[in-house]
Amino acid sequence: MEQVNKTPACGAMAFSVPGNVPATASSAGVDDTILVRRAQHGDTAAFEELIRNYDRSVLRLAMHLTDSTEDAQDIYRETFLRAYRNIGRFRFECSVYTWIYRIATNLCGDYLRRRQVHDGYSYSERYFGENDGREENILDRASDQLADASPKRAALNGELKNQIWWALNTLSARERLVFELRHYEGLKLQTVASILSATDTTVKNTLLRATHKLRLRLAEMR
Repeated sequence: MEQVNKTPACGAMAFSVPGNVPATASSAGVDDTILVRRAQHGDTAAFEELIRNYDRSVLRLAMHLTDSTEDAQDIYRETFLRAYRNIGRFRFECSVYTWIYRIATNLCGDYLRRRQVHDGYSYSERYFGENDGREENILDRASDQLADASPKRAALNGELKNQIWWALNTLSARERLVFELRHYEGLKLQTVASILSATDTTVKNTLLRATHKLRLRLAEMR
């Protein structure tokens, strides 16, 4: 069996962030395995092609989880830098998709944990203002305002999105990743488990816990 340990020289590769991120994930190429094997032999063009198969999906996920273009771009670059540095160690024990997403979600998880430590106290201030005195009961007003003019409806939708974002940020990093991968990315639980190096049961329980927490948080806003 062929043993490939060669990794391309790190200085030879630059990672540019794609300009536009579509609503749907980019399709992975059917020749990922071939591209990886070529990259392991020092073919930087093959690695660049591999990046193009996943760059928009990784950047979109990072932007959704961080809500920050700058932080998402940092995670994007670090994801492919780590993939580039470790391509020689890839042993095809999982799909290339799973491997790249595992790197990206590990970085996103680290980011979420750091943000919760430093900024976890400020979510209500961020969305409701430091001088409000209390959080607005937006969901109670929803049915009345839905009948109003379009500008008011748009404002309501924006407020509701902020409420949901606040609720999501009360989840642990692990719960948030599982919830987002399952419901935002639309991945099967088995795929989520593979990406997070967890069992199907663990992921299922984490998802149930995250969903329960979100329902409680949103109910508190009524």
